[in-house]
Amino acid sequence: MSENDISEEISFSDMDLSPEIMGSLKKMGVKRPTTVQQKAIPLLMDNMCLIAKAPTGTGKTFAFSIPILEYLNMNVDFIQALILCPTRELALQITSEIKGLARLIKGFNACAIIGGQSMNVQKEKLSKKPQVVVATPGRLLDLAARGMIDISNIYTLVLDEADEMLKMGFIKDIKRIMAITPEDKQIALFSATMPREILDITWQFMEGAAEIDVMPKAQDHPNIAEYVLNIPDKDKTDAIVKIMDTEGIRKSIIFCNTKNQTENVAVKLEARGISCKLLHGSIGQGTRNRVMDAYRKNKFDVLVATDVIARGIDVDDVEAVFNYDIPTENEFYLHRIGRTARAGRSGKAFSLVSYKERDRMAEIVRYTSCDPEEYILN
Repeated sequence: MSENDISEEISFSDMDLSPEIMGSLKKMGVKRPTTVQQKAIPLLMDNMCLIAKAPTGTGKTFAFSIPILEYLNMNVDFIQALILCPTRELALQITSEIKGLARLIKGFNACAIIGGQSMNVQKEKLSKKPQVVVATPGRLLDLAARGMIDISNIYTLVLDEADEMLKMGFIKDIKRIMAITPEDKQIALFSATMPREILDITWQFMEGAAEIDVMPKAQDHPNIAEYVLNIPDKDKTDAIVKIMDTEGIRKSIIFCNTKNQTENVAVKLEARGISCKLLHGSIGQGTRNRVMDAYRKNKFDVLVATDVIARGIDVDDVEAVFNYDIPTENEFYLHRIGRTARAGRSGKAFSLVSYKERDRMAEIVRYTSCDPEEYILN
């Protein structure tokens, strides 16, 4: 299916969704489906398998979650949908979003099965008979081998960010999981890229599946005002502090490309009297959870993070995002700026572009079709 196959925009009301889902969308302030949602939801609601080339930041979670929730059987007590993803943070984020979507479905339960969490905690979660499980592949197989989880009756299997799971060495695990789930299950595979190993999975397990290719669109983030500042590296921290003061911004996220850069930026911010905390790949899960809990409770103002950790940042009241470093991958830009303007709110995104980053930023603008305005510091 190509972009031209949708002659006019499809709304949520065109999708014959239940009052519960429509009510949840309204409560969350979600007014229109993104491009991937317009394309994927009707196909999945029609019980088709789906191969979707779609980068992060395009609304994939709702695209696969809405059909799962619409076809739940609330009269059985086994796991009906399994969602596999590459990281703990993403698993927690997806679980949170599904619970939000299902808030009006009486008796619904979903849980995350991830590494870094005790087996006893996960055993207790599974004892509550969740209809939907979101898991990282390694921990799921560990629990299955111990007889602590049964995925032999699932209706739907979602592989989210399949190429990231490939990079992290999960392909063999995914194939093992495929083998212990029903042959007639519905499979939805979402991947930003389609390397050979991912195509092998689609050929082996998804013959006849529908295919969609979704480029991210700026209009999928309608409430975000995007700005670019051309500025030397040495002046970026001062610029962020000045923008926060000028625009009245308090709660924000600053994205850097490396762990060392997050640490450098945090030191500079604290020297200027701004309260901040770090999130990067070397920080343990327990500390990450405590930092995010404190951030949600407004115990500090600024989160300084890398892309690795950003997948799990799902906070409703982030006022602005700053790209201290321009992201190394095009789709990371949309994923980053999508951390603001959550739950129907508006937000701002500022990209601080040094001379050596101008070509990189220009490529992002072409790729995303965004049109950031130049921000002039007074």
